[in-house]
Amino acid sequence: MGEITIVGLGPGSFGYITMETWDKITSAETLLLRTAKHPTVEEMQARGVQFNSYDYVYNTKDTFEEVYQTIANDCISRAQCGENIVYAVPGSPLVAEKTVVLIRELGKKLKVKVNILAGMSFIEVLYVRLGIDPIEGLTVIDSKDIERLVCSTENGIVITQVYNSQVASDTKLSLMEIYPDDFKVTLIQNLGLPNEKIIEIALYELDRQTGIDHLTSLYIPPYKQSQECFDLAPLTDVMARLRSPGGCVWDIEQTHRSLRRNLIEEVYEVVEAIDFENAELLCEELGDLLLQIVFHARMAEETGVFSMQDVIDGITEKLIRRHPHVFGDVTVRDAGEVVLNWEEIKRKEKAKERTHILDGVPKDLPSLMRAYKLQHKAAKVGFDWDNITPVWDKIEEEIKELKEAIALSDPKKVEEELGDVIFSIVNLSRFLKVDAEIALNSTNNKFVKRFSYIENKLKDKGKSWKETALEELDKYWNEAKVTFLM
Repeated sequence: MGEITIVGLGPGSFGYITMETWDKITSAETLLLRTAKHPTVEEMQARGVQFNSYDYVYNTKDTFEEVYQTIANDCISRAQCGENIVYAVPGSPLVAEKTVVLIRELGKKLKVKVNILAGMSFIEVLYVRLGIDPIEGLTVIDSKDIERLVCSTENGIVITQVYNSQVASDTKLSLMEIYPDDFKVTLIQNLGLPNEKIIEIALYELDRQTGIDHLTSLYIPPYKQSQECFDLAPLTDVMARLRSPGGCVWDIEQTHRSLRRNLIEEVYEVVEAIDFENAELLCEELGDLLLQIVFHARMAEETGVFSMQDVIDGITEKLIRRHPHVFGDVTVRDAGEVVLNWEEIKRKEKAKERTHILDGVPKDLPSLMRAYKLQHKAAKVGFDWDNITPVWDKIEEEIKELKEAIALSDPKKVEEELGDVIFSIVNLSRFLKVDAEIALNSTNNKFVKRFSYIENKLKDKGKSWKETALEELDKYWNEAKVTFLM
């Protein structure tokens, strides 16, 4: 079995290659380059160095992940066949080099020896050119991972692989969600080469620059973020602590199912805060609801199913996907057309997992809400009346059948027919464009107010319910109707 030695070609000109690396390159049995598109390669050829590059792989794969995995697989395979390989990458082997990560992982798994020589990365040159000390804090991130950039911006940030105008544009748009449009950033091109270019520009100008290629990076200086940016880490950290050994016994014992009722209750408390139009209460209840979401995500993460980041990424991608009129080139005329587009995209996404039209309406929804959604879905495929008249007729028909069931003293039949009456009433609400759940909840609240009014009247008069005639109670009820107009 052969072995693999990984070396770095430095950040730019030939002079940045270490003597140790050069000795390995010139004595290599097999020299493989991740890419020949590097400033040192021309000098290597001039000195008679023979090599093969993996540039061809980039043209055969759809994603960088596939490219990197293919390169790693080939290096390991060659070593398994007895070749001693020197694999050369731009910069330093352990700085922003995904193929090296993959080779090391595969080598460990398949018992292939992997040696790594220290090399000079573009970062060292960057320190000098920009006059920065990394000990004060510096984050290095690949442009393709820009969406993972958190709001903590008090450290400087280097974004690598800004390799074309499209990537520059995408990077700019992502950064403008955190930084001011005119925030000063530093564009770095051909670092360490004779044609090196380092200029300070406003962030919004990034994709307007010329000559952007694979040797382009971006430096963002420290920035005191505004309060608009938030971080879930404190909450997720607390939840992790509560669930860990030595944490809270109650929290540790919980499961998705045991928290089911808690989640439902928190949703209704949010709705109540909205109905009260109480901003302070709404803020508190949204926090309680968020806690439930973080709780469930944490339990899933502990078993390796998904993480909180997966939850955030999933809903973010869904929002972008289902708003092609905002993030794509689709044109809509009004909000109604937005809803139609949303439903059509959703239908296509769920086509494989749903075999029936009414699939996807949760069985555990409140009954009135579920009835409304079932009827709405059925109506979308044409199972509906053209006008409201047959709806009234259906209600009268169901009431008649309910009366007949009552006359027969058949409890099971009464329950069934009463359900039919309520279902018909929900259908009426749909035709009237009134949410039956909201309408009934409003009536419930109205009843509570009026009943409490009667209760207070009886307390004021020193009377009990039992000693008060129904006529008097009805009088107070009518008073309450005048007092509370809703």
